Formats: sequence, structure tokens, C-alpha cells
Amino acid sequence: MDGSSPAISTRSLTKQYGSTTAVDGVSLSVPEGVTYGFLGPNGAGKTTTMRMLTGLVEPTNGDAFVADTHCSERRHLVGKIGLLPEEPPLYNELTGREQLQFAADLRDIPWERVSDRALGLADTLDLDDDLDRRIDGYSKGMRQKTAFIQAVQHDPDVVFLDEPTSGLDPRAARTLRELIVELTDDGTTVFLSTHILPVVEEIANRVGVLHDGRLVSEGSPAELTDDVGDGDADLEEAFLELTDDPAAAW
Repeated sequence: MDGSSPAISTRSLTKQYGSTTAVDGVSLSVPEGVTYGFLGPNGAGKTTTMRMLTGLVEPTNGDAFVADTHCSERRHLVGKIGLLPEEPPLYNELTGREQLQFAADLRDIPWERVSDRALGLADTLDLDDDLDRRIDGYSKGMRQKTAFIQAVQHDPDVVFLDEPTSGLDPRAARTLRELIVELTDDGTTVFLSTHILPVVEEIANRVGVLHDGRLVSEGSPAELTDDVGDGDADLEEAFLELTDDPAAAW
């Protein structure tokens, strides 16, 4: 990527299910090499937005581009992105190593091309000694580590992470945060959805707040906190105020 266009760009992105509007006219422009914190209450439309951006759900209206690829072109998109959904797609009958090899096969990438990176990440996350165990014997934290590795082992341009620290102990969660920072330092764009606001405040360069399917505020964590209260608010306080009275954000 040469920085000539945003890593993620949407225009009036909308998704309706019958009479229900899950995502309502969201327009985003996320630069390359940043961590973008995507926040919102339960039911705000975050997961639906991420599913549209990764080509898993077709928008009702609007357009979305990720890594210079229209999100309707999933066959071309899949090699450029990584996805860690809230429920990781893992197969219990496989070992951790087999799962990572399978993920590479799905992208038509030889295991030899990604194995050094995958095994290095497993070592960093203290998973290397468990890679030859079946996943049905993994704890939630071990499953989460495996899912993170398979999302980034092919060095994608853009990574989508939905609650990536779920199930991790404090030490592993800290290591994962450091890995996310390393990803952006290397030029990867990270689209991060989480309810753990201190994580966003610590590592996100920009933040978007979604409420009732609409983007109600956007800016750096400092800009969001400066815009509410008496200027001494943290991101949690800003989030609560913005989602309580989203019209005030604009």
C-alpha cells in the first residue's frame, strides 16, 4: 500500500432486515496503518458493519471498499484481510497447527509461506506447546489466541478484530495489545470492536461511535473526551454521554 487511498472507505453504508435498519448510512474513511476503535452499545450495528466490510453480508444500500477492493468482490478481498469474529471459526477435531494450516489453505497460501510468522506468534502468545493438541481441549483463551493467529498469519492489509481479548488472562491480553500495536507499526490497518474501552483508549488512533445503526461521533480518543463534560472525561464517560444523547455529538 502506498498511502494514496484509505484502507477502509464506506459511503452511506446501509443494511436493512425487513423493516429494521441495522446500519443506517454509515460513511467512514480509515487511513492506512492505524488502529480504528469501533464502539457502540449492544445492538448498535457494529457486527453487521464488520460483516459487510468483510464481504460476508451484502449491503442494502451504499458502497464499501477495503484495501482498494469493493467488498462485493469477496474472492479478491479474502487474501487482503484478516477477521477475528466474536465467535472464532475453529474446528474442534483439528489440532491448533492443523487449524492454522487449514486457514492458509482456504486462502490458497502455502503453509511454508506463513509458517514462520504463525509459529512465531504462537511462541509470543505462549501457545506453541499446545499447537499439536486438539482444539476441543483448548480453553477459551487458547481458542482466542489460535483465532488471532489465523487472522494475521498471512500478513493482511486490514485486520478486523471483534472482542480480541475475550477470554484472555491479563498477561495474554497485554501481549495481544502489544501485537496490535506492532501490526499498525508495520503498516497494517486494524479495525477494532470491543467493549473494553481502556484498550481502545490505549491503542486506538481514531474512534468511531455507532448508536442505533448511525455513526454519531468520530475522532481521536482525545477529541472525543474533550468534547464532553468539563474536559476531564475519559473515553468511558464520553462513550456513555454520546450514546445517551447521540444528537449532541454533532
